[in-house]
Amino acid sequence: MSDHPENPKLDPDPGSNTQKDPDNWVSGDDPMTGAQKSYLTTLCEEAGVEPPSDDMSKADASKMIDELRGKLGR
Repeated sequence: MSDHPENPKLDPDPGSNTQKDPDNWVSGDDPMTGAQKSYLTTLCEEAGVEPPSDDMSKADASKMIDELRGKLGR
């Protein structure tokens, strides 16, 4: 067996395969999920910022969550 298996799901140390940039998500342009909307609403309230519009994409919601978590020290 090689050091780099062809199937990344079989790699015991997948490295960069564990997280993808939201800009590279296949479904990144889909509307944000209900869970993202709920979490963003909570984070926005805590950060004192306006919650996003309902038509935000999954990728943009993920980026905003990361940004607000950083701002709030989470």
